[in-house]
Amino acid sequence: MSNPRKVSRIILSQIASDGAGVKLRRSIGTGQISELDPFLLLDNFGTENPDDYIAGFPSHPHRGFETVTYMIDGQMRHKDSTGAEGVLGPGSVQWMTAGRGIVHSEMPEQTEGKMSGFQLWVNLPAKDKMCKPRYQNIDPEDVPVVALEKATLRVLAGSVKGPDGMIAGPVTGVATDPIYIDVALAPGGGYLHKIPEGHTAFVYVFEGSIDVGGRTVDQHNLAILSDGNGISLSSEEGGRAILVAGRPIGEPVARYGPFVMNSNEEIRQAVHDFQTGNF
Repeated sequence: MSNPRKVSRIILSQIASDGAGVKLRRSIGTGQISELDPFLLLDNFGTENPDDYIAGFPSHPHRGFETVTYMIDGQMRHKDSTGAEGVLGPGSVQWMTAGRGIVHSEMPEQTEGKMSGFQLWVNLPAKDKMCKPRYQNIDPEDVPVVALEKATLRVLAGSVKGPDGMIAGPVTGVATDPIYIDVALAPGGGYLHKIPEGHTAFVYVFEGSIDVGGRTVDQHNLAILSDGNGISLSSEEGGRAILVAGRPIGEPVARYGPFVMNSNEEIRQAVHDFQTGNF
C-alpha cells in the first residue's frame, strides 16, 4: 500500500430519533456533518428496549437517492407502494434505489429482544435520480463471510482478498461503485483493505475500539478518512466496525426531508408529485 489513508476527522454520533420515534445514533446528516459526498446520512440503531423501536418507520416517501439497510440483530418487515414485501433478518441487506419515487414502511417484526443495524443514504447522480425504483434484497446466506486470522469480514459490496482469491459482495450495479464491509476483529487482530484513490471513505465503530490508520477510534464514533489507496485496521482488545467507501458525485445537492435532488425546483416538483399521488 503505497499511499495509506489516515483519519482526517473523528465525529461522535449523536443520539436522535426517526420514523415514529425509533431511537438511534446519527453521525452523517447532522449539524456536525450534513453530508459526505456521496453519503447523505448514516444511522446506527441498537437497543434491547422494545419501547425504543416498536413504533418503527411507518409509510414514508423517497426520491432521488438510495437507502441501504443492514440488519445486525432482530427483524424488520418491509412493505412498499410497488407491492413488494419481505422481512429483513440478522445479517440481511436491502439496497433500495428509490429513483423517481417510492413509498415504503419498515416495521419491527418482534415485540421483544435486541434490534440493531444501520441505515445509510447514498446519493444518486442526476442522470439516475428519476430511474425506475429497484431493490437488491439479500439474505444473510448470500453475504460472503471471509475468515482471516483474527478477523472476520462480511462483504456487502466491493471485493475482499480471501484465502482462495477475491470474494465479491452481492450488491452490484450501483453508480457510486461502493465498498461496504462489516469488519470484526478479535483481540490482536488486524486487516488491510485497498480503496480506490478519490473515493470518499469512512469507518464507523459500533463495538469496542479500533485503531484506524494509526489512530484509536472508540465505539459510536465515525472516522472520516483522508485520500489514499488503502486503510489499515487493528485492535488490541477487539472491535467491530463498518468500512464504507464510494465514488463522489460532485453535483449540487438540494435536500428536503426524504427528497434529494439537484435543484429547489426539482424538490418542489417531488413534493407536488407526492402530494398528488404521482409517485
